[in-house]
Amino acid sequence: MTQNATFTYTEILSQPEAWAEALDVVQRLRSDLERLLAADVAQVLFTGCGSTYYLSLAAAALFQALTGRPARAVPGGELALNPETVLTASKTLLVAVSRSGLTSETVRAVEQFKAKGRGPVIAITNYGDQPLAGMADLALVIPKGQEQSIAQTRSFASMYVAATALSALAAGRADLLQAMAALPPAGERLIARYQESARNLGENLSCDRFYFLGSGIRRGLACEANLKMKEMTLTHSEPFHFLEFRHGPMSMVTESTVLVGLVSQKNFGPEQAVLSEMQARGGTILALGESGVEVAFESGIPESVRSVLYLPILQLMAFYRALAKGLNPDRPNNLTAVVKMDFA
Repeated sequence: MTQNATFTYTEILSQPEAWAEALDVVQRLRSDLERLLAADVAQVLFTGCGSTYYLSLAAAALFQALTGRPARAVPGGELALNPETVLTASKTLLVAVSRSGLTSETVRAVEQFKAKGRGPVIAITNYGDQPLAGMADLALVIPKGQEQSIAQTRSFASMYVAATALSALAAGRADLLQAMAALPPAGERLIARYQESARNLGENLSCDRFYFLGSGIRRGLACEANLKMKEMTLTHSEPFHFLEFRHGPMSMVTESTVLVGLVSQKNFGPEQAVLSEMQARGGTILALGESGVEVAFESGIPESVRSVLYLPILQLMAFYRALAKGLNPDRPNNLTAVVKMDFA
């Protein structure tokens, strides 16, 4: 199998187009979004399953950081089965995220949420003709994020851009929305510049474990990058907060370990110190960030709204490792594009 024979490769490389569409969708629905985001609610809840749960983690952290309003993320299955641990008597704004719009747990959770009049629902999805979009008070539908492969790459990134723009809008930050217009060309430059680096590290089969470090608004993205490595390549991988990695997990670092750091500008010093310490213990380091790291964005985009730039190179690294191991990145073991279950 060659890279050109896979849907995954094409989807990773074409994702900046889907980012642009996500921004267009938010701008087109701006007035409706502003109305829902102004609702009198006690909390904002993001929900999804698998990749979109990790997206929800990243989005909730960003929403709260930008707006100062309480926001959290919960898996769709937990909201469906244990709503009493998540919801209160007060109103909640629910942001439900699903690539397919068919994910059983997320659809069930939204059905129950709506039936009990818990509050308004915003859906973020790539398919507007599926149940989730129909149940929402407003659906952000990004068709260019649709995929033929099972592992989410372009879809995840497109929906994350929409969630980022939604958060900036909720914060009244028109300047951040305007700055996000530079993301698609920045993504194209990044892929062209660092694709070979992703390939070289991904194809190095002497590395047998990967740890993805990310904190704050990048924590959910570290989890997602970890999932891409795990599901596409069947390689041992785990995500950690930067400083937490030093409290036990660093015992696993050997010369066959790769540590991937989603480095922030805000906490560059402490995060880079962790990576340097692990490098001294024998680990291979791949740091991504705006500047001063192995994969430098050099985007000029504000830190709060450029995080999607962490994704393409890490997706490519997993893609190339899958090929090197003789695996099909389009069809990971035991997985399907839509996860369904019977709640009866």
